[in-house]
Amino acid sequence: MSEENLPQPVDSVAAPGTAVPEPSGVDLARVALRAAKEQARARGAAAQQKKQARRGGGLRSGARADGRDPMALGAAINRLITERGWETPAAVGGVMGRWPQIVGDDLAKHCVPVRFDDEPDARVLTVQCDSTAWATQLRLLAPTLVARLNEDLGHGTVRLIKVLGPGAPRRGYGPLRAPGSTGPGDTYG
Repeated sequence: MSEENLPQPVDSVAAPGTAVPEPSGVDLARVALRAAKEQARARGAAAQQKKQARRGGGLRSGARADGRDPMALGAAINRLITERGWETPAAVGGVMGRWPQIVGDDLAKHCVPVRFDDEPDARVLTVQCDSTAWATQLRLLAPTLVARLNEDLGHGTVRLIKVLGPGAPRRGYGPLRAPGSTGPGDTYG
């Protein structure tokens, strides 16, 4: 018989001077059943707490999102970049990957970004050119290029473009060297 089907006791208030009747067998069974259920519930809650403590303090993934749920790789990388404060270096790295779209194909074939110094007082983008003519062309376009980069990356991200000419070949000292000559570096500037 379930608890709902058991007859409910009638709370009777005895008149002063009369004795309260003793609970009958059904009432005693109902009281014993209720006490047993409460004890079982308490034992179950204690066992559940012990089990959760073994599993890591009761932290379980549920229906709502939390920091331990799996996420897409792009979202995880964006979260890492934001947490570490790498927004500016990552943006400049993206510019180096999109260099031909930013400066044009002709200039990109002859001028390559080498380094970005992101110190707040410097913020210099260093670009290496393969000839002095392209280096001169890039020096003339530098203010326009700085404006375009800052428009793409945010105001003040790049303050200066440092243009490097071609790397001179190694100077060899041999028997046919002309006196007073600086070698092949004479033509690079």
